Amino acid sequence: MTERKPADLSFASWIDQQIAEAQARGAFEDLPGAGKPLPNRADGDAGQAWLRDYLKREGIPAEDALPTPLRLRKAAERLAAGIGEFRSESAARAAIADLNQQIVRWRRFPDGPPIFVALLDADDLIARWQAARADRPRARTANPGPQRPAPRPARRWWRPGRPR
Repeated sequence: MTERKPADLSFASWIDQQIAEAQARGAFEDLPGAGKPLPNRADGDAGQAWLRDYLKREGIPAEDALPTPLRLRKAAERLAAGIGEFRSESAARAAIADLNQQIVRWRRFPDGPPIFVALLDADDLIARWQAARADRPRARTANPGPQRPAPRPARRWWRPGRPR
């Protein structure tokens, strides 16, 4: 156990004195990893490297660490990029309306940095969806792809009127 800090020394000078004494004793000789670079220091910021490792280790998407306005912007970009994947116009409109509602809710009670988040233009995105759908049927008729088997009815282990 280390001795208590003397009253006449500041913490910084007392810690420096303990480190110097440990170096003189050879306490830092032959440590594992001596002479090797520190891991994850390529970006020069150990705090960011620690956060990335923590998120990866815990299985948390890095997007969850972003402030709300940046998360909303990313969601808007993702929705705009994948607008052609919706099966119907009503599903696309519902997704756009839901994201716009989240943006309006954040604008009313903002938390985090004051970053402007624009509402999505539903008409523009629906026009993109229609253009993407217009290109899709031609590709679908050229290569129909594998057919899904019809779902089997669920089996019941007990039937009414049957003796148990």
